[in-house]
Amino acid sequence: MRRHGALCLAALALSAWPAGAQPTAPVSPNGPASVSRPDPALPESFEIGLSTETIAVGANFAGARLVVFGALDNADQRLLRQGRYDIAVVLEGPRRDLVVREKSRVFGLWVNRRAERFADVPQSYSVAATRPLRDIAPADALRRLGVGVESLALSQRRPPTGRLDERGDFRGALLRLQTASGLYADGLGTVEFVSPTLFRASLALPAELPVGRHTARAVLFREGVFVRERREEVWVVKTGIESRISRFAADNGVLYGLLAVAVALATGWIGRLMFKRD
Repeated sequence: MRRHGALCLAALALSAWPAGAQPTAPVSPNGPASVSRPDPALPESFEIGLSTETIAVGANFAGARLVVFGALDNADQRLLRQGRYDIAVVLEGPRRDLVVREKSRVFGLWVNRRAERFADVPQSYSVAATRPLRDIAPADALRRLGVGVESLALSQRRPPTGRLDERGDFRGALLRLQTASGLYADGLGTVEFVSPTLFRASLALPAELPVGRHTARAVLFREGVFVRERREEVWVVKTGIESRISRFAADNGVLYGLLAVAVALATGWIGRLMFKRD
């Protein structure tokens, strides 16, 4: 960026807020803001399945792999032989509000200057496709379908302020930071046809995979034209001690907070005794 400020990303932990403090704006369902309708003149259809519907996350979770498979029906055999069908598979994580803040140095200290809050942003987003997305369909079609990191519809919770180029910088910073953390990824060439009508997609999931409901979307294109879309849900859940702590915190928020303070005080006191100099 041309400006000297640094942009940083902060997630609003909505689940930890008191009920009265949560924003009242409705949360959009997973998926793009505007989806193209299937072309009724195209007879092709398809179904998909998942290698698993639940991914368990424990203390030693280092990532996972999700396989999405499916089969085409009523496909044009000539187009199949010519490889004129393309499939893009998208895995979207739970949606939350995200804030991008710009920081700058003032007297040697980094301080917040400006911020933009984006509504209902997927916490994770992975794409696999038969070919590079730019070769599958026009950019405007990908934007309507929400296929590709650059095609994500990101909207502010409040009316936009500042110049258009500044707001574009905030959006670009959000995408860049999510990509650098491994939560956003555009995969290339990871969807393959294992037979003329059967396909398989393999998605590598990061170790920081957020807990909650994820949506797997498979989008079928015929010669660059959107044909159909299918969706399945994937749940990422905590296991072991993390699951019990999370459940206890959700059911007993005040008590959990008091216990956390007590543990912190006890740890500090014990540490002081252990390392106290005579």
